Parts: sequence; structure tokens; C-alpha cells
Amino acid sequence: MNRRLLACAAAVTALLAGTAVMAQSDVIKQRQVILKGFGDVTKPVGGMLRGSAAFDLATVQKALDAYAKGGKELPALFPAGSGTGDTDALPAIWQDQAKFDGLFAKLASDATAARAAITDEASFKANFPGVIRTCGTCHDSFRKKS
Repeated sequence: MNRRLLACAAAVTALLAGTAVMAQSDVIKQRQVILKGFGDVTKPVGGMLRGSAAFDLATVQKALDAYAKGGKELPALFPAGSGTGDTDALPAIWQDQAKFDGLFAKLASDATAARAAITDEASFKANFPGVIRTCGTCHDSFRKKS
């Protein structure tokens, strides 16, 4: 009886460990999708900021909407223990989780405010750089250098 109980306990432990690894992998993939999306919507806007692409309000709004939505979703996708595997996340995230989560809250808030403020190219150039400055702060402090 004890052997069966031990075998059952070992099987449950292995199953739970496998589930934890899969769950960790899932949050890494989920956050990578959002962060890659940030990069995808930022590229055309970067051209507008540099003057190499014409200003397009709809494209700017799409980027700001993505930042606002992602900024709210991302903190939950960095749970303790999800810093290993296919990720560029630095341990500093979990050492200063409040600062890290605060940057996402700031990104969401700034993007929402900029969405309301940006109506033309002049207001875009005045407001958008402050939004993406938060991205740089996060990259500098919490992401492995490529």
C-alpha cells in the first residue's frame, strides 16, 4: 500500500512540476506576443517622429491603444519564477517588482493621456516621445542587452 501511495504521490508531483513549467512557458510567450506587438506598432510611428514617414493619426492611435492595453496586461505576465527559459527578462524585475509594474502602469496612463491629446502632427511630436521614453527606461533596467 505504501509503495502505491508513494508512486501516486510521485506521479502527481511530476504532473504538477510539468504543469508549472508549461504555465511559465505560456506567460513568457504571452508577454513576448504583446511586447513584439509594441515593436510592430512603434516602427511606423518612429518614422513619423524622424520625419521619414508622413504623419498618420490612425497609426499613432493604434500604437497608443496597444501600449494602453498591454501596459495593463503585462504585469500579470511576469509572475515569480518566470525569469528562466526563452526570455530576455532580467532578475531585476523580481527584485524590484513594484518599480517594474509601475512602469507598465505609467505606460498605460501616458498612452491614454496622449491618445486624448494627439490630434495633429504638432501635438504628436509634443506628446508621443514622452510615452515611448517609458519603454526605454524598462529596456535599460529590466531587459537583457541584445
